[in-house]
Amino acid sequence: MNTDSHRWIGARSVSICVHQWFSNSHCFCARSKFDRFVNFVRTKKLLNATMVTKSAKALEIDVGRAEGPAVNSPASQGSLRRSRSGYVICALLLLALGASYVAAISRKTLTNDELVHIPAGYYYWTLGAFQLNNEHPPLVKLWASLPVLLLSKAERIPPADRSPQDRWEFYGPFWQQRAQDFQSLAFWPRIMMVPVTLALGLLVFLYARKLFGMAAGLLALAFLCLEPTILAHGRIVHTDVPGALAYLAFFFLLHRYIERPSFNRAVWLGAGGGLATITKFSMIVLLPLLPLTFFIQTFRSGSRERTRPALHFGAALLMVLLVINVAYFFERPPLNATDRAITAGQSQQPERILSWIGAPAKGLPTYFLFGLYNVAAHNQYGHAASLLGMQGTKGWWYYFPVALALKTTISFLFISIVSLVWSVYRVVRDRSIGHVAVLAPIALYCAAAMTSHINIGVRHFLPVFPFLFILGGGFLQAVLIRRRSAGVALAAVVLAWSLFEAVRVFPDYTAYLNQLARGPEWHYLSDSNVEWGDDVQDLAAYLKSRGITRIRGALLGGWLSMSYLGVEYLNLFAEGEPPETDYVAIGASFLNGSTVPFGGPNSGRDTDEQRANYFAAYRTRVPEAIFGRSIYLYRIGNRGQ
Repeated sequence: MNTDSHRWIGARSVSICVHQWFSNSHCFCARSKFDRFVNFVRTKKLLNATMVTKSAKALEIDVGRAEGPAVNSPASQGSLRRSRSGYVICALLLLALGASYVAAISRKTLTNDELVHIPAGYYYWTLGAFQLNNEHPPLVKLWASLPVLLLSKAERIPPADRSPQDRWEFYGPFWQQRAQDFQSLAFWPRIMMVPVTLALGLLVFLYARKLFGMAAGLLALAFLCLEPTILAHGRIVHTDVPGALAYLAFFFLLHRYIERPSFNRAVWLGAGGGLATITKFSMIVLLPLLPLTFFIQTFRSGSRERTRPALHFGAALLMVLLVINVAYFFERPPLNATDRAITAGQSQQPERILSWIGAPAKGLPTYFLFGLYNVAAHNQYGHAASLLGMQGTKGWWYYFPVALALKTTISFLFISIVSLVWSVYRVVRDRSIGHVAVLAPIALYCAAAMTSHINIGVRHFLPVFPFLFILGGGFLQAVLIRRRSAGVALAAVVLAWSLFEAVRVFPDYTAYLNQLARGPEWHYLSDSNVEWGDDVQDLAAYLKSRGITRIRGALLGGWLSMSYLGVEYLNLFAEGEPPETDYVAIGASFLNGSTVPFGGPNSGRDTDEQRANYFAAYRTRVPEAIFGRSIYLYRIGNRGQ
């Protein structure tokens, strides 16, 4: 708006005000001086409002000419169409991702942990037995087991005695009583995980779009849809991908609250914190951020509004407690004898631990607290693992960076490294809040993961992945804006490489390693990185096509699912000498040695070195077949079955 316009509006305002004043003065006898003064003030306010409105409209026109098209201009309509096209592309990407999951579920069977999670969720619904599988919060298991309620009837759980091992005996009777429905009970709970992963993809798109723009959102979603680790675990009944969704959702809600603090947003933030905690216990790292956020907000508020952040914090805390208690059905039973025995075996001061669990149990569920304790104890004692040929139980601080470098596509690894450097540079140079919003969650979870002693899979690092997708999308959009031709070429090469890898290994994503790995997968990593039992179905089909109905094996998950797929499974670690069979099946993680269980004296597995090399003789043999890059089948003889 130019200076002449301002002068005209000002002159016109003065003229009307003067005219109004003299008009009022003609009826001086009918009105008091006070009435005339009130009319004058009201008229002036109306004219000021009119002047501001006209100025704003004129300014809007000027800004529209300078920075972009007017609202109803053809260019604006084109921008709207491009925005709608972006949402259509997002929907198509999510639809393709969902279809790929359904196709993979039909070809893969249950993983090792799903054989426990699905029955646990069913017994939560039917018996409220939250002591089962309490090392993982109940939310994912409750969600995934909903179809089981329609396909099965409630059954009683055999009572557990004081033996700690008996807490795992509930899943055997569950599957035995439903042997005829094994395939359907394995299919539908995994289908329930597909919308969870699609929700993660949608949130990645929305958050990247909010921070960087539409192109960044679409590129970030494309990275997610093509990443092998997401394709492997997005269909599995476990807490890993849902944990990544909960972690991202919490920071999304936190960002919204910081932008514009309000009571409703504080309630949503508390709900997000509670949902994250009952999704995966490692999300407990998020809860300290709640008091920290409201504490900072108190100092940012004016002196008259400093009680508002305290009110917001109280509401958020109540929501956390409510969500946790709802997930456990408000159950607070005392610890049973088995769990007390577990505590006595894990701790030198069991009574102190039991009192610690009992003290806050008036406000929190007993088995929520006991589950947290079990995870902490597990982390303290560590877990047998392997990295780059090394064996250990306490892990390595660099485990997850190395696993990430090996388990992601080369293209996405490159974009992740470059975008991290770019984002740090933007924070240092421009103090960019958007980049801080992405880097801070990555730094927080890296600090937690790299101090963990449980190094059994890159899946435990999945909460970092969505933020890497967002950064990658933001970086490519920045390149597209600055140097369009170079940006298009870079995006095309990166996405083409990722697409090629996704198609090349479909549906065998669990054991995927990129081209940096030279040699068998089990040499570099172990456990769920290279084998998790979901390829047992292909093994069973191969054996039955050759008339083989019995096999000796060492397989994750196969120890239970093989029998329901029509092949008798003889455990190579069973006491005594198992009967001879023509074939032996060994999982990649057992070839590695990290998952080989300890045995008694003269078992050949009574020391760490013996356990690690128990299957060393098979490492140099050529297998007859390899299934899903995770199960190695060796022919031993020609004896009939």
